[in-house]
Amino acid sequence: MALLKTNSLERYILVKLMMLCIVILLLTGCVLWLLTIKWQWILIAELLVCLLCFWNVLSIKQQVMRPYTRALLHLDAINQEDYNQFGKSAFPQGKVKEFHQQLKVLSEKLQTQKSHHDQQAFLVYQLISQLDTPVLVFNEKQQLTLGNEAFYYLFKQPWQMFRHATADLLGLYSNADGWQFIDQAKQSRWQIRHSEFIDDGENHQLLVFIDIEPALRESQLNAWQQIIRVLGHEIRNSLTPVSSMAETLADKATNERDKMVLGVITERCQHLQSFVNRYSSISQQIQIHCQWLSIKHVIKSTAGLFKDIKIVLEASVDEFWADGEFFEQIFINLFKNSQEAGATDIRVTLALQEQYYIIEVIDNGHGFSNLSNLFVPLYSTKPQGQGIGLSFCRNIIEQHHGVMELSNNDNKGVTIMLVLPKPNDNGGSSLVR
Repeated sequence: MALLKTNSLERYILVKLMMLCIVILLLTGCVLWLLTIKWQWILIAELLVCLLCFWNVLSIKQQVMRPYTRALLHLDAINQEDYNQFGKSAFPQGKVKEFHQQLKVLSEKLQTQKSHHDQQAFLVYQLISQLDTPVLVFNEKQQLTLGNEAFYYLFKQPWQMFRHATADLLGLYSNADGWQFIDQAKQSRWQIRHSEFIDDGENHQLLVFIDIEPALRESQLNAWQQIIRVLGHEIRNSLTPVSSMAETLADKATNERDKMVLGVITERCQHLQSFVNRYSSISQQIQIHCQWLSIKHVIKSTAGLFKDIKIVLEASVDEFWADGEFFEQIFINLFKNSQEAGATDIRVTLALQEQYYIIEVIDNGHGFSNLSNLFVPLYSTKPQGQGIGLSFCRNIIEQHHGVMELSNNDNKGVTIMLVLPKPNDNGGSSLVR
């Protein structure tokens, strides 16, 4: 009974065929015995029949199992996502032919689905690469497998330089609250959204980094503008009659001392009027007219205004895309800040990295005493400062769709980095922030 218990098709075929062979051998022996043939011939005949049965058993087993072997090879190809390999049927008709035909239809269907999936994945990755928001993709081992050009806003390097880097190396970690930066300064600036997806049978983490600083800054600027608008209105309403009365009284005054005092009042009123007018335009929209600028020409035309400072240019490219008039004013403001900070040497660098022009202005002055308040209107640590220069520069850079960042050097001085997007073929910026 143990022989009748089969757990595979191969064993089932062998058992059934062997039982059939035994029956044939018994019948053959009975027939020969009834024909009164000598036992020696009966033995030889039985041996020949046994060999013939054994050969037929092996042949039938091989013929039956061949379609399954070919089907397994076909399924293995499907498992390897190779949909061009087909298992040819061992029989031109019948169920085996139908079985292999169904496998072929399945392969073609999976091929179509894979092509559709690949096209969608390609479009998604193309979209990610064009986004102006940093997007990172990590695999199951939390290794970076994909990023986009906006990665530069996070780490100041192309993402390809960090390919296969772990999340820890990038200063990221995940917990119950989601993904976060180890650096609290970055954590307070960037909001991280994440989701999971499966690609090639592997789980991936998709991280999208949203810069909330522009929204906060816009809110702050709106508040400042509202304050300035109200104060400006009240100050103008008060200064205009005071200035007018002071001029009238000065014309009628006969005493030189009185004329001098009234003249000072008029002058200070005009100064306050000018002060209010300047601050009312801190964040106004400016018309930018970009063109190809020679960095050597821009630096030469502005460096001539600062004879006491040694200004050196190091440029790996000759031109960049910006508004010439406004950018000359930016360099004048930055050089003036360096001069007032006691700098004697300024190094200006220009490089093209991926789709960005990177301009750095590095000096050897005493640096910034408070980096957090640099762009606050009306704030200045200089005795005669008005707190408008850096705000003006950042306003111009952002309207070029760029980024301005400031930092103190390790030894001495400061580094001001300006990141400008390279124009696309249509003359527009490759990224918009």
